[in-house]
Amino acid sequence: MQLDKVVNFHKVVGDPTRIRIISLLKQGPLHGQAIANKLGLKPPTITHHVAKLKQIGIVYQRRDKNTIYFYLDQKKLEYSANAILQLGEVTNVRPEMSVEDKDKLSIVKNFFATDGTLKQIPSQRKKKLVVLSYMIRGIETGKLYEEKEINEYIKQYHEDYATIRREWVMNHFMYRENNQYELNPKEMWPIEF
Repeated sequence: MQLDKVVNFHKVVGDPTRIRIISLLKQGPLHGQAIANKLGLKPPTITHHVAKLKQIGIVYQRRDKNTIYFYLDQKKLEYSANAILQLGEVTNVRPEMSVEDKDKLSIVKNFFATDGTLKQIPSQRKKKLVVLSYMIRGIETGKLYEEKEINEYIKQYHEDYATIRREWVMNHFMYRENNQYELNPKEMWPIEF
């Protein structure tokens, strides 16, 4: 994880109210009013703090009829909290499944046409990660890319550049800030081609 992301994560969770919200959500999903009642705070205060937790990706929401429930992404929380211990380590244990090289080649062969374009974005996570890692090989480490540059790069593989770009960020292949993109260290990637 990039240093800025680690620092931002700790700034956001370093608030007592947010820690209490995380503690409540560990027990299961809750709606904003329930969180406010349990903490003795007003709903707008909860909305503010939950928005900060959503920004760093450790809380997400789902709507059930007219009520929005907040969930804790415990896996993401654990990964982000442990990132500080892994800074500088070369041999980082990846949280995702391992895929054998022959399986990776088979997946690439199945999803890419002979002209190098992507036939379709795989729906199965394992295959999608292989495809994403295969496609990102042409991006340079340490270089900042404008969004337009990333879009043009992706278009050589597939027309849906927005989905692929978003998948790269969500799966920690890339980091995005102010419409600029940069590769994360390979140790952060869920899989490497």
